[in-house]
Amino acid sequence: MNTGQMMLTIGALLLLSTTMLRVNSNNMMNETFRNEAQFGLLATSIATSIIEEAKSKAFDEATDTISVSSFKELTSVNNLGPDLGETDITFNDFDDFDGYSTVDSTMPSAVFNILCEVDYVTTSNLQESSNKVTWHKKITVTVASAFMADTIKTSSIYSYWFFR
Repeated sequence: MNTGQMMLTIGALLLLSTTMLRVNSNNMMNETFRNEAQFGLLATSIATSIIEEAKSKAFDEATDTISVSSFKELTSVNNLGPDLGETDITFNDFDDFDGYSTVDSTMPSAVFNILCEVDYVTTSNLQESSNKVTWHKKITVTVASAFMADTIKTSSIYSYWFFR
């Protein structure tokens, strides 16, 4: 083998190794994006499940068994959250989810930190919490994980309707 053939062989190997590095780098980047999308989808599903569970409960402790027609009968702004001794298994009304936090490690690939917040809101400003009792409560569920670049934060409004 002469010097020209050796240079061509080295050049070909250099080109092959550069191409292989580029392909592997692209595969790793695509896998990272795919994993982040999957974890984001899982986090969204977890948040939606918690919201749906909260909405399956009574609007307020006072409305668990009877109807109410006055704000005075509802839980005060400062007393939102679970009653003494209540756990996530025994939650019976929407605002019991205020302050609820847990770690979901059922998926072997990621651990999710979940935090819920429930506030009264007014129809004039659904984004801000109200310091007065209203017929509308908003739950905000935040799901974060070290495996995700972003935090999932989703909200839903639950209103009480009283028909005579």
